[in-house]
Amino acid sequence: MKICRFRKNIEIQIGIVEGDEIWVCDENLQKTNELCYFSEIELLPAAAPSKIVCVGRNYAEHAKELGNEVPSEPLLFLKAPSAIIGNGSSIVIPPQSAQVEHEGELAVIIGRDCKNLKDYEDPLDFVFGFTCMNDVTARDVQKNDVQFTRGKSFDTFCPIGPFIETSLDVSDIHVVTIVNKIIKQDGRTSQMVFTVPFLIRYISRQMTLKEGDVIATGTPTGVSKLNPGDVCEVMIEGIGTLTNKVV
Repeated sequence: MKICRFRKNIEIQIGIVEGDEIWVCDENLQKTNELCYFSEIELLPAAAPSKIVCVGRNYAEHAKELGNEVPSEPLLFLKAPSAIIGNGSSIVIPPQSAQVEHEGELAVIIGRDCKNLKDYEDPLDFVFGFTCMNDVTARDVQKNDVQFTRGKSFDTFCPIGPFIETSLDVSDIHVVTIVNKIIKQDGRTSQMVFTVPFLIRYISRQMTLKEGDVIATGTPTGVSKLNPGDVCEVMIEGIGTLTNKVV
């Protein structure tokens, strides 16, 4: 089921996407009789999390292209929720950076609070759905600072959306990033060092994952510089395409 967050007449709502139609849902994701069209609503970012937990170097070839070793445990960092924008909004290159890069990723949206998941618990039971994300990064800032927070958290550095797919086997799906119609990143989630279930369980043992939180699962090889005027698309099989201009 494909879900979107949207605003209509000030109110923020959730809807089921069926072609060009949006059926408004209740709190149990059951269809109501209210029907909307995209021309009538403001499509919002796919998530409004308390935190965005990112996983670094989770594709071996991406680690290699940046001159890093593959970590023995997931490399976690946080990205500021204030960086979130939605599909169609612009990525703004800040004056502090001369090397802003794209990182297309599969994002996991948590469906209910989880902490210290046991080995017998299925992490996927705690997932609301999956969406596209662009972990935009000021690479020069990241390298200068050593840690990741500032280089990952400039405003507009977290495009996410456009939709949430609630039922999807993400063990081996296509993740592609395209800049100005040229494919830059082309990978599959089966290339991840740490799988989605492993990451959810691991992160839950470090911090409580709250309903609505986002896990960014890492990016394939092929990151490259973004320039003003570029159009960056993150396409994920079974979910859709996240499109943002660069200014």
